[in-house]
Amino acid sequence: MITRADKGIYLVIVPTSQYEARIEEFIQTNHFHTSTNDPTKSFQSQVRKVINNSKTLIPSESKWKYLNPTAPSIKGLIKLHKPEYPIRPVVNWGGAPAYKLARLFT
Repeated sequence: MITRADKGIYLVIVPTSQYEARIEEFIQTNHFHTSTNDPTKSFQSQVRKVINNSKTLIPSESKWKYLNPTAPSIKGLIKLHKPEYPIRPVVNWGGAPAYKLARLFT
């Protein structure tokens, strides 16, 4: 796997299994709780109701732009400047159900 380093303009080449193990280790050591189901669908139904009831804020011809969510994804940047090369997590919230609505309203 080829990925970016945390600082600088460097590229890092690591085995995919090692990269995935570091992500998993980060999640386990920081006591995150994982979910067995994806809450995106239930939250999206709430967002859909708000969009359908909001006739003045969102024009009807552009409602479709805000109705295709995805769960946030995580990737890790390798910290080359630290011993044992830990990772810095980066979460992409761009596909989250209310992200595009938040951008529209701001």
